[in-house]
Amino acid sequence: MKTFLLRGLTGSLLLFALATNAFAQPLSPRTANYIIQAKLDVDTKQISASQELTFNNPSADTIRELQFHLYYNAFKNTLSTFYTDQDRISQFGNFEDSEQCTWSWIEVNEINDPNGLDLSDKMKFISPDDANPNDQTVLSIPLIEPIMPFASSTFNLKWKSKIPNIRPRTGYNKDFYHFVQWYPKLGVYESEGVRGRAKGGWNCHQYHANGEYYSDFGNYSVTMDVPKDFIVGASGKEVEKKEEGDRCKWTFQVNDVIDFAWTCSPKFFEFKDKWKHVDLRILTYDSHAACRDKYFEILKNGLSYLDEHVGEYPYPTLTLIDPPLHGLFTGGMEYPTLITSINLCFLPNGFKTTETLTTHELIHQYFMQMVATHEVEEPWLDEGFTTYYEGRILDYYLGEKTSFLNWRGWRVGNGEYNRGEFFAMNNPKIAPNATKSWQFKHGGYGPISYNKTAIWMKTLEQMVGVETMDNIMRTYFERWKFKHPCGNDFEEIASEVVYEAHGNKFGENLDWFFDQVIRGTNVCDYKLASITNQKVPKPSGFIDGQENCVDTDFENEEYILSKVILHREGEIKMPIEVVITFADGTIKREEWNGKSRSIDFSYKGNNEIVSAEIDPERKIYLDKNFLNNSLSVKHQRKGLLFHFHEFLRAAQNVLQTLTMII
Repeated sequence: MKTFLLRGLTGSLLLFALATNAFAQPLSPRTANYIIQAKLDVDTKQISASQELTFNNPSADTIRELQFHLYYNAFKNTLSTFYTDQDRISQFGNFEDSEQCTWSWIEVNEINDPNGLDLSDKMKFISPDDANPNDQTVLSIPLIEPIMPFASSTFNLKWKSKIPNIRPRTGYNKDFYHFVQWYPKLGVYESEGVRGRAKGGWNCHQYHANGEYYSDFGNYSVTMDVPKDFIVGASGKEVEKKEEGDRCKWTFQVNDVIDFAWTCSPKFFEFKDKWKHVDLRILTYDSHAACRDKYFEILKNGLSYLDEHVGEYPYPTLTLIDPPLHGLFTGGMEYPTLITSINLCFLPNGFKTTETLTTHELIHQYFMQMVATHEVEEPWLDEGFTTYYEGRILDYYLGEKTSFLNWRGWRVGNGEYNRGEFFAMNNPKIAPNATKSWQFKHGGYGPISYNKTAIWMKTLEQMVGVETMDNIMRTYFERWKFKHPCGNDFEEIASEVVYEAHGNKFGENLDWFFDQVIRGTNVCDYKLASITNQKVPKPSGFIDGQENCVDTDFENEEYILSKVILHREGEIKMPIEVVITFADGTIKREEWNGKSRSIDFSYKGNNEIVSAEIDPERKIYLDKNFLNNSLSVKHQRKGLLFHFHEFLRAAQNVLQTLTMII
């Protein structure tokens, strides 16, 4: 009996090791590991599943409960926090129709601990963010036997779900199915010190309308039982495909990721390509098949740029899902080794929307997946960094002035688009970057988390130089990949790298910069207020005493006093450069710390100032209004002369009229 049990145990461990590639060199802590077997019923629109979770306690704490995300319950009714956040009912509608119920649910029917004891009778829903008694997106399960410090425990779950008709990111419509945030997913147990935490505990937020997700790293082996004619796409690599009657079981595996997503349809067309060690796969409908070459080019460009400027993409696969029109709500999203785009290939080539969306989602493989920041609590670290690199990649391949639009003479760069979205807000001061995603109660989540972050990152890049900025981002990526950094971790690295490269040119650290752009709400606006060239005559008056009034005999000659005045009209303070051009072509470059409300630069001589420009290289990308950054005396004089002549012409007409009357 002992020999039989030992052999059985050894065999089970070997199968588990093979299923999860446990013997492979880990890239991450592999804290939460899943083996899932899910069956899709297309008639009832339901999934029934068994799930094995192996959780490795990452802390010195004794853990006495588990907390799971049950995201599908966000679409259970209009009382969930997802729908009551910012009146999302009016935004998304209730999706009800006369034929069938389109709402969803997910329920855990059974959960057994390592001793085989069923914990389901102790389960309860909690609402840690808003105390909403009707929200069922977080499930707490008290443990009979606690998980000891740094110990490992395995739990077995059985669960079912009703799939929603297409909701944001997920669901079904007609023959298209897309499964994300679809299984009971363990929250993150943060030990003391993680992301600045003073005490260990669960971080498991409800599903909010704004913001996305936060998960722990692990290995996944997922088997999806679907109708035989369905094609499946999923995170990771396909390792087995087994037909059983009119059904087919697809098994995918992926290691060192924070989530698992999949999709299926009988109408998918599959296209394959390769970039270095990565197998590229596209699943799309026949009507979109012509876009495959464009998609492959976008993926290869993005991977090449990130590989050079940020770090290596370590996974062997990358899948792009191009959903059909009736699945459009699932487009433009990112999951580990799987992204979805929105097909806009029907637009003229000058519209770079497809490139923009696809590149953005690809970058999330770095800033969301590998550097697993908290998308709910600090969305700027994910969406903002991604938007910044979106601009860099598109500018590099499509042109700095044409990376968003290049059509019939209209040219717009990606950076200009970011600036337009942010500064077009009714109130750019509505919230700081540091705001948690669900706390953008009155708007601003997108423009601030995405665009404002990209703008101030571009400003930082221009201030310290591209080489230093690349060093900041490489250091951040290498130091924090497969971990959970917070904003302070990035700020410390930026200060460290900038000081090494530039000494104290920008101060001992960059706190002055980050306090303004991350934790502040002020706007930056510098203005070139005026240019004057005043002739100063020779000195006259009583100079040598009170006896003689001297005017013409004084030895000093007359000169020109040229002056440029700059104003700080915004509240953000940045180091400013101004270039001043004189009549003889001489150019002077001046520097100003940008702190006072105004400053002037004055020059004595015989050389008039003809023009001046603040920040000519556009380093301060945060500056709200570039139009007030320059002045030209020549243009100004033409304008004054024009108005003066108009005045003389009008006066002449009046006099002629009076003459006729008299």
